[in-house]
Amino acid sequence: MLHRAIRAVRRVLVMSASSVSRRDLISVGIAIGSAAALGGEAEARSYSGEVPWIPGEADAPTPIAPGPFQFLTPDEATFLDAAVSRLIPADDHGGGAKEAGVTTFLDRQLAGPFGKGSRWYMQGPWKKGESTQGYQSRLSPAELYRAAIKDIDAHCAEKFSGKKFSQLTAEQQDQTLKDLEQGHLKLKDSDGKTFFTVFLQNTVEGFFSDPIYGGNRDMIGWKLIGFPGARYDYRPYVKQHGKKLNLPPVGLKGRPGWNPNT
Repeated sequence: MLHRAIRAVRRVLVMSASSVSRRDLISVGIAIGSAAALGGEAEARSYSGEVPWIPGEADAPTPIAPGPFQFLTPDEATFLDAAVSRLIPADDHGGGAKEAGVTTFLDRQLAGPFGKGSRWYMQGPWKKGESTQGYQSRLSPAELYRAAIKDIDAHCAEKFSGKKFSQLTAEQQDQTLKDLEQGHLKLKDSDGKTFFTVFLQNTVEGFFSDPIYGGNRDMIGWKLIGFPGARYDYRPYVKQHGKKLNLPPVGLKGRPGWNPNT
């Protein structure tokens, strides 16, 4: 279902040189929900003998807090701040992807197993794949981001009198992203269309993921679409079809009203 929702978002985002309408984003946001807390990857382990943990202790994920970047250089972070702001801009409804901390989310993902493609088959043979086969690049996601950002800034500098992507007008940034999406922008060391596809998907994931993974800061994404979050019990609301719940969103750590450290 998530893949279908992402494709719906792709049809909405960057399909013209004008700013993206958040009303269009809302129309597909419900289908994405919380993006299944996409920042983490589950690992199955087998245990035998004694219980391998201390009673009363939970193996909770470590919350990601804003701070020094683990993968991105300052120039790369500036590029991503500008680019995610065009994919999901701030408006009267609230903050956009930049305000939601999506760049921090991307940084932590690229610094981890996803960025390395550690659970993917990344060896040859290197034949041209079909669009239905998913990610086909020889580069890991982290390598793709690094190469593509460098290539895009070089393209912008050549086309716009030495300006980097982050220094362009909003209209110029939108057109550059549109050219990437449609495969019109040929990059030196990376495939622009592949990068745009991955980058858009990761941006949406960061905007709607649980805040524990660094994005969706202050639950901006969830508040935008009215998603109540990771609540313990939905039974009282199961039969309230078509009704607005008006429930404040709750993340894996709770919410500020319950926990001042959330």
